[in-house]
Amino acid sequence: MLYLVRHGETDWNRAHRIQGLTDIPLNETGREQARETGRLLARRSVDHVVASPLSRAFETAQLIAREAGFPEPEPLPALVERDYGAAEGLEFEEVERRFPDRGAVPGQESRDAVAERVVPALERLAADHPDRSLVVVSHGGAIRAVLSTVDPDGHHGAITNGSVHSFRFDGETLHLVAFDDPLDEESVQPGSGDVTEQNAVEAREEGAA
Repeated sequence: MLYLVRHGETDWNRAHRIQGLTDIPLNETGREQARETGRLLARRSVDHVVASPLSRAFETAQLIAREAGFPEPEPLPALVERDYGAAEGLEFEEVERRFPDRGAVPGQESRDAVAERVVPALERLAADHPDRSLVVVSHGGAIRAVLSTVDPDGHHGAITNGSVHSFRFDGETLHLVAFDDPLDEESVQPGSGDVTEQNAVEAREEGAA
């Protein structure tokens, strides 16, 4: 089983600013969310922990590992967040004002391009650790890209800070288990923001803004 986790909250999440590749650290709420996710994941036997090297994801992985008694995480650059180009650092109103036509933002990485680097990385991880369980900590935009590729016809729930989304690997392809697993439902913590509430570009693409 592969448990794909979104990092804990940052101050930019709380302010609804787009982070992307901007390296914003966890705030104290985010650290407690990571610890709570670690307590949930401690119910599972996990052999390997991997994370995006951006500090908000890597610290989340460290806190999960320490809380649950898992191995220390390893960084994997392919798991970094989507590059939002000129939209990084902007709030919803700023995005609408600067890019009113709702077209692609200059320098923005497409969702397909994100999936093309993240999904193969997850499949390689699973293939390299057969019959093992993995925790992988990444980002909201990256996780949305994985879901849209692995389960394109599915209706997916919130991708909140600290949430867990479960996948299995059949030797060739990832398959979503996600919200069939009670752990996934419990990991959606009260008051934790969904990526489409925090990120104007993701909201546009999901039709939420």
